[in-house]
Amino acid sequence: MARGRPSGPVRSARTPHATPEAELGAFLRSRRERLAPADVGLPETPGRRTPGLRRTEVAGLAGISTSWYTWLEQGRVRTSEQVLRAVATALRLDPAERAHVLSFLAAHRPPAAAPTWVSRNLHSLVRAMAPHPAVVLDPHWDLLAWNDAYAALLTDPARLRPGERNLLWLVFHWPAARTLLADWEQDARALLGQFRARAARSPQDPRFAELIGTLLADPDAARWYRRRETSGFHPAVRHFRHPTAGDLRLRYVKLAAVDEPGHHFLAYLPDDDATEGALRTLSAPGGTPAALPAGTLPVPPGAPAGQGAAGRTG
Repeated sequence: MARGRPSGPVRSARTPHATPEAELGAFLRSRRERLAPADVGLPETPGRRTPGLRRTEVAGLAGISTSWYTWLEQGRVRTSEQVLRAVATALRLDPAERAHVLSFLAAHRPPAAAPTWVSRNLHSLVRAMAPHPAVVLDPHWDLLAWNDAYAALLTDPARLRPGERNLLWLVFHWPAARTLLADWEQDARALLGQFRARAARSPQDPRFAELIGTLLADPDAARWYRRRETSGFHPAVRHFRHPTAGDLRLRYVKLAAVDEPGHHFLAYLPDDDATEGALRTLSAPGGTPAALPAGTLPVPPGAPAGQGAAGRTG
């Protein structure tokens, strides 16, 4: 590279190990190490010690210098969309992994902070979705507002400690989740992959750090998280085995709140007539307020009873 002012991307002035650049570099390295030369049409060489491809091989496939690719893995540079697309192709990334890599571009990074309150309009929309479960999530997957149907399908978040009112916490640390979700492993890995992709772009965010520490206490979450598995959100049908409502098949619909950057509205819609009827019964007055029979979910001393569409409004 010529001396003087660089013509391409510039080095990051921030210290590596806790930056988006470092997170991107670690992800690229993990994907390089999983590939064999034969996977990309290169010949095998005797005495090879490097796990996966060499950096020089990836750089050659991507059409960039070895030094530049090395700095990219080390988190020492920011680079262009063109380079990242070339590297993604060289590493044979799938669509979700490619989207994850491109999300590290400055234009794609999440806002520095999302509001911790929910507007009156969004709060009203959550309540109006009844009898269909609905919830508002922040960028950390914290639950900010929910309706009675959501509390009846899962458990009332108002009965949990504030730090536990989080979708990841419910999936991995609420015991009932592993029986309530018929395809728990598949659903849990998909959600964790979405969370990891988001957290990787904000490595200095204290709430993400707190949640990651909590997640890593679960052996399944720790194993999948360390594999750097990532995924994007895709509309899907989730199968629930509810202790009182029976089998439920629900479609997830996720919408971004334009006037509340960082907030997402998540609704659970019935996928068949039987589920539609079950939801109406489940959320009817006098229905079961939680996914487990009363008394099986520990309630912290002094915790409030179920409040339906809880959360702060602005």
